[in-house]
Amino acid sequence: MTEQSDKQMEEESKNHTDVDIEEGDAFGTGEEHLSQLQDHLREGDEAAVKELFEDLHYADAADILQQLKSDDRTQVYQIVGDELDPDIMSELDDDILEEVVEEMGATQVAQAIIEMDTDDALAVIEELDEEDQKEVLEALPHGERTVLLEGLSFPEDSAGRLMQRDLVSVPAFWTVGETLDYLRSDVDLPDDFYEIFVVDAKYNPLGTVQLSKLMRNKRPVRLGNLMEEQLTTIPVETDQEDVAFIFRDRDLVSAPVVDDDARLLGVITVDDVLDVIDEEHEEDIMRMGGVTQDEFYSSAMDAAKSRVWWLVVNLGTAILASIVIGLFSGTIEQLVALAVLMPIVASMGGNAGTQTLTIAVRAIAMNELTPANTIRVVGKEVTVGCVNGVIFAVLIGVATWAWFGDGALAGVIAVAMVVNMVVAGLAGALIPVALDRFGADPAISSSVFLTTVTDVVGFFAFLGLAALVLL
Repeated sequence: MTEQSDKQMEEESKNHTDVDIEEGDAFGTGEEHLSQLQDHLREGDEAAVKELFEDLHYADAADILQQLKSDDRTQVYQIVGDELDPDIMSELDDDILEEVVEEMGATQVAQAIIEMDTDDALAVIEELDEEDQKEVLEALPHGERTVLLEGLSFPEDSAGRLMQRDLVSVPAFWTVGETLDYLRSDVDLPDDFYEIFVVDAKYNPLGTVQLSKLMRNKRPVRLGNLMEEQLTTIPVETDQEDVAFIFRDRDLVSAPVVDDDARLLGVITVDDVLDVIDEEHEEDIMRMGGVTQDEFYSSAMDAAKSRVWWLVVNLGTAILASIVIGLFSGTIEQLVALAVLMPIVASMGGNAGTQTLTIAVRAIAMNELTPANTIRVVGKEVTVGCVNGVIFAVLIGVATWAWFGDGALAGVIAVAMVVNMVVAGLAGALIPVALDRFGADPAISSSVFLTTVTDVVGFFAFLGLAALVLL
């Protein structure tokens, strides 16, 4: 009997493992599902389209929708209709979301928003243009509309926009038994929650009780004796970058959001903070490239208009560097080797400065670069620039001497290399600090200023020294 039981358990374990592997295969197979969906659409197999979307996680479904052509997406909306998972909308790119809203209509979108968590619903509403936003809000019931309008009243990218309004709060004098009875009877509780907020008569948060701790204690025990009193509360107008920093710095899973009177308004959970970190990281990368938003799904004309002003700024800085070269046109005419070598000095300075710039921008974003340590950090980067400058001065000096057989020219480019590498280290550290002090985002325009400095200094140092020493 024991052998039979063992065999049965082994077989069940094997079956269970097979199921897990099969389910796990669904993750990361977007191309396969996309191909299947396109085949179903071409064949007009509406039942297969519905079945595919029922089996997919909403994030995977959103990815597949975004990869479809506009006409195919429209066909999917018409087939799936009301059965489309509402959470898919919160995962869509802004341009695709607007298309979905236009196709589904305000009433259907409003119905989908009612089924979402408040933070996801607000994230969808705030991305709509003013006209669509108004239509969807008017289609919502009064209660949901009031909550979303209050959320929209908070500053953009603030804790108030990020928080979820659905939470569980109870007074400190309640017992474990009373709390459990409340949790079992109340129909308006969040779908998922892991802790209970303990509040006073003014609805100020006093502490939290984890569900695991609640379940392990006897019914007569009061929550005031069980709660964890060390709370990290977040003011409702706190910028979402600061919220992410607080979560990362204090290893939080969730945190209560409070108003100016310290009353509990909502809760921010770590899954929303992960989205913020990803969003801010993406935004910084886009801005450093001169792109203000994710243009992957936008039209060619919209993308062109978004990029043109940044290119105008770059054109201006390029002209400035060309003016410096023009000042030494006579020198270049007399020694053609200068025209061959001068891009090397500017390029090396630009690359070295970008390395420093990346470190500085990241340190500012992480609140690691402060007024207290700015001088030390700048000094370190200047030292690094000096060391690397000497190393590459020797390399380029030897290469120039071997190439052109001119020791004086080799000395000129070596000195210019050291000068520009030191300036690159100094500028790469100071430019983002200065922009941050003046309230500008250092990720947006630091690279333009840095490139201008390293090009101008590089050309001026090399060509100026050449004019003095060689001619």
